[in-house]
Amino acid sequence: MDDLKQTAILPTQTKAAKHWQARLELGFCKRDARSYLAHRLHKGPLVVQKSLHPEGEAVCHAVIVHPPGGVAGGDALQLQVTVGEGAQALLTTPGAGKWYKANGTLASQDLNFTLEAGSGLEWLPQENILFDAAEVRFTADIRLATGATLAAWDIVCLGRQAQQEAWQTGVYQLKQQIWREDRLIWNERAHLRAADALATSSVGLGGAVVFGTFLVCAGAVPADVVQACRALVPAGAKTGITALPDVLAIRYVGHASQQARQYFEQCWQILRPWYYQRDAVRPRIWNT
Repeated sequence: MDDLKQTAILPTQTKAAKHWQARLELGFCKRDARSYLAHRLHKGPLVVQKSLHPEGEAVCHAVIVHPPGGVAGGDALQLQVTVGEGAQALLTTPGAGKWYKANGTLASQDLNFTLEAGSGLEWLPQENILFDAAEVRFTADIRLATGATLAAWDIVCLGRQAQQEAWQTGVYQLKQQIWREDRLIWNERAHLRAADALATSSVGLGGAVVFGTFLVCAGAVPADVVQACRALVPAGAKTGITALPDVLAIRYVGHASQQARQYFEQCWQILRPWYYQRDAVRPRIWNT
């Protein structure tokens, strides 16, 4: 992969276009002991705010920004990330993703991550808030080579809780697949309408308005690490931890996105010394 020389920008959409079609490509490489952003290409309003090394040379942190601040019906965001052999990257966002009223058209976010041998990627965005009448589709296709490590979470908040807004109409769709050397190790799909019984059923969300999943793909998890995560019990929320041969899945269902973030971060503090052999270092943007 060539070193980054200048930010490459593809032609943006014309003013006459009705919706944003935004695409960002990132490539990370390793030279000696340093991981760095080597390739960056964007079209439309999806950019890297800055790449940083707050924990030394080994891990490159980058903040992904959608300048409009919200996603309207018909908008499409695409993020393509390649992490080269041995490199390590952490990606996050500066604030919650806001998904506006659909006005009859679906909004989407598509993630395509490729991790080469021995590399690592942490995808730790802040929560996605679905406004009332939002219709959204989230997809992720993640390819892991031998020895690659993935840690990724997503948190969804149904309605704007700060404004006491309920998610009375709308659609949430999810298609998420993770592959290890062309072998499917995680396959999850969801289709939820606001009026569906699943939203209130005790075998579904049970009336909860916040849910999230934290996945770690780094091989078999030591029993003591799993137990340490299970010992974390957020008040008033439901959690579940499943340890598969190549995937650790942590679930949260509750009523507060801040609590979900705190819970996942606490799990991350426990898990990172196992899968990276180093302590978790909070991205600086989380402190602002």
